[in-house]
Amino acid sequence: MSSGPIQNTSLVPGGVIGDGRYRLLARSGVDRRCDAHLWRARDGQLNRDVALTVLVGNPADHAAAARAKRTAERAMHASSFTHPGVARVIDVLTPGAGIRLDEGILAVIVAEWTQGTDLLDLVAEGPLPAGSATRLLEPLGAAIEGAHHAGLVLGADHPQRIRVTSDGRLRLAFPGPRPDAIARDDVKGLGAILYLLLTGKWALPNGPEGVPVAPTGPDGSVLAPSALRPYVPHELSSVAVRSLEDTSVGGIRTSAAILQVLDQIARSEAQTALIEPVPDAADDGAVWTTQRPVRDKEHKRKLMISVAVLAVATLAVVVWLGVQIVNFFSDEPSGGGGPTVVIGQSTAPGQSGQPAPPAPQPAGPVQPASIGVYDVTNQPDNANRASRAADGNPTTVWQTENYFEPFPALKPGVGLMASFAEPVKLSSVTITSPSEGTVVEIRVAGAPNAPLEETKVIATATLSAGQTQIQVADHEPTQHLLVWITKLGGSGKNNRSEIAELVYTRAQ
Repeated sequence: MSSGPIQNTSLVPGGVIGDGRYRLLARSGVDRRCDAHLWRARDGQLNRDVALTVLVGNPADHAAAARAKRTAERAMHASSFTHPGVARVIDVLTPGAGIRLDEGILAVIVAEWTQGTDLLDLVAEGPLPAGSATRLLEPLGAAIEGAHHAGLVLGADHPQRIRVTSDGRLRLAFPGPRPDAIARDDVKGLGAILYLLLTGKWALPNGPEGVPVAPTGPDGSVLAPSALRPYVPHELSSVAVRSLEDTSVGGIRTSAAILQVLDQIARSEAQTALIEPVPDAADDGAVWTTQRPVRDKEHKRKLMISVAVLAVATLAVVVWLGVQIVNFFSDEPSGGGGPTVVIGQSTAPGQSGQPAPPAPQPAGPVQPASIGVYDVTNQPDNANRASRAADGNPTTVWQTENYFEPFPALKPGVGLMASFAEPVKLSSVTITSPSEGTVVEIRVAGAPNAPLEETKVIATATLSAGQTQIQVADHEPTQHLLVWITKLGGSGKNNRSEIAELVYTRAQ
């Protein structure tokens, strides 16, 4: 009997595996080191999404079958370990005990689905600042440290096994350590993920396709992140490369050592955030020196700067009052506006009948105080990217997941809920989107988490590629406005919509 690979025709979107229980929705990646296919799937019995680590191979290959069995056993053993940085293992499927696996599947590890986005999607637009990288990585590092204390290995050494949660934490979403993985591999994986966040490059062998490989020096060692991006803190750059080294001298061999540096960087970032930035000013001839300055001259210089700042502030107030007086007595609008105006820029005078102090709010674009993904199934799509739809930058987008069946097969819809600082009455919503054919409803809501049936439709539109201005019906002022997608762009098994920018225009 041949021991070569068997092609499994079930591992495609829409395929069903595990005795017909799990329908595959989207593949998150492949860990080719152990032939593990990582999938988001739907549990037909419990009606919920799950993460599947599907180990494939030829059952006649006894070595491959033994490796898959060992991985499944280690995953089951780790199911007793609970931590926010690791997805909980729900079940492990192996041949026998009345379970029938599809041809070419050696084992399946079922874990709870992690809402958020893929790690590789996070770094696709470029490396992250040091502070953001440390905040993301700390929960995963804490999970690894806790697991090692419990005598467990997690297998957090492949970027496609990691997802970013909706609240900004890295999480091992596809558990199942390789049969020969040891605790040292988790530490090296943590360092490689830190390296990826800081540089956008992967520093371990057999990484995912399409991800740039970390460059190496003449001696074959990985170049430090600070050599590629000079503003990366030296301590953070050092811990990334030292955790990858297998040498006993200078190498970092425990996750506790990495966590210590991450904590130091996080505290340093927090202290820096408390320091107010110094405004740019003309060169006053001062020279930084290690000598103590003459107190009288320094006091005089600070006093002159303070007086100058006060004068500028006073002038700004006078100019603002003048503009308000002119607008009050003028019959003509102070400016025009359209759907392409940058969010937050006033384009028309306010109405004197508005009661909001200290002056009426002008017509024109109004910036929401916050925006988030609204989802009635509690499975929001790319929640950490919602702010891109109202950041004034049409080159950044929020997008839905890719659905292999159109709405309402898996959910009735998905949307973006904007919350304003005060109640507003809108005249239109302009949506910039490349997803032609997307159908949206504009709804007012009493609260950001109000049930869908308690929201009120004030407009419906089908988006064109580019900008679509939607005039809304007359409505009472509201603090919460929902752009609800009822039909996605695309067709067949590729149903997805993108929103590049939302502009909310206040009514006259």
